[in-house]
Amino acid sequence: MKPMQAVRYHAYGDTRRLRLEEIPVPSPGPNEVLIRQEGSSVNPADWKFRAGWFRAWVPLSLPFVPGADIAGTVVDGGTGAAVTPGQAVFGMNPVPRGGAWADYVVAKVDSVAPAPRHMPLHEAAGLPLAGLTARMALFDHGDLRPGQRVLIHAAAGGVGCLAVQLAKRAGAEVIATCSAANRAFVTGLGADHVIDYRTEDFAAQLRDVDLVVDSVGGDVQRQSFAVLRSGGTLVTLDPAPLPADLAAARGIRALTVAVAPNQEGLREIAALVDTGHLRLPVNRVYPLKDAAQAMAHSETGQARGKILIRMRDDPHSGPDHG
Repeated sequence: MKPMQAVRYHAYGDTRRLRLEEIPVPSPGPNEVLIRQEGSSVNPADWKFRAGWFRAWVPLSLPFVPGADIAGTVVDGGTGAAVTPGQAVFGMNPVPRGGAWADYVVAKVDSVAPAPRHMPLHEAAGLPLAGLTARMALFDHGDLRPGQRVLIHAAAGGVGCLAVQLAKRAGAEVIATCSAANRAFVTGLGADHVIDYRTEDFAAQLRDVDLVVDSVGGDVQRQSFAVLRSGGTLVTLDPAPLPADLAAARGIRALTVAVAPNQEGLREIAALVDTGHLRLPVNRVYPLKDAAQAMAHSETGQARGKILIRMRDDPHSGPDHG
């Protein structure tokens, strides 16, 4: 097989480290699948790893191909992998494994699932990491029930825009924070109450919230403890250590999401998309050669919805590919 194009960086640093290079197509190992990529997406973890935030405890093997989110067609499988060549799939690799910003990627066979049928295949790449994170935060960790009140921070972002929809579908009262410019957008996703984080103090307005989903950290996270009822839950995406003393003093469960591939979860997400109960707001789509621009756009923290990377124009990228 001819060499493929991939985006890599050979050292930690800013977006100038990213290079579009030709490298060999990877070979699937036991219980792995080789996928011809149609799309991927940018997640904040991608640029945080590139910048070296986590290298002290999760060092990367350099040079490194970033990208966790996968959407493409099956090419081949390794030993023990029962695969169907040509099948459209989506899924994710753990962020430190990456590999998705390339023409081809290898993943564990149980890290992917059939892609949604009624969504362009390259757009399905925006769902796995963000969707599984939202699902884990709300239900696996947050144990969200109908009628409960949930506060979702950064509700216009990649995880937030999916979490609002999932929480609303679950019968929760959804309170969201975002900028004033995104108020109508977040309301349209299903939020019952929207708070402008720039001009309003959510901690002064809210009490007796059952669950907080925090993707901001820092002062926002600390202030969020005050709005939770005793016995409530705070789930954060921020890997920084949680203030255990504050949680204990208020009788609050505080948990950190460490998202991982989950085939069952992917199947549920695909079903919700295909039945019209979940949609993916797309902020912008970049070609692979402009991956550095896509990453820089993510670093601004101002993107509404998901930033996607598209590998190619292809008939398989259209709707109803399944």
